[in-house]
Amino acid sequence: SDKLKDLLELLPEHDLPEELKSKHCKRCVVVGSGGILHGSELGHLLNQFDIVIRLNDAPVQGYTDHVGNKTTIRMTYPEGAPLSEHEYPPASLFVAVLFKGVDFNWLQAMVKNETL
Repeated sequence: SDKLKDLLELLPEHDLPEELKSKHCKRCVVVGSGGILHGSELGHLLNQFDIVIRLNDAPVQGYTDHVGNKTTIRMTYPEGAPLSEHEYPPASLFVAVLFKGVDFNWLQAMVKNETL
């Protein structure tokens, strides 16, 4: 609990990006990474949702006919975090899902620009 409090004090306060904050989430879809959409050709339908939340690090490029190409929010564990800022669309929001002790170590290293 103390470690979490210390870590939260390191994080700057940010609001949601304006383009996300201004959306009135009428239709949302969560796209998992299990591969069930492969061969579905539902990409055009998924792109029509107001908010597209993608889980983990499932690829989009090369599969857009099946999974679409729109990503509003990408949620993943730290081990699935982008290695480069160019890996995810700049208009999407990356959300790290932390629950293990090492996840908090990872976040602290990222915030302090330390080697992990």
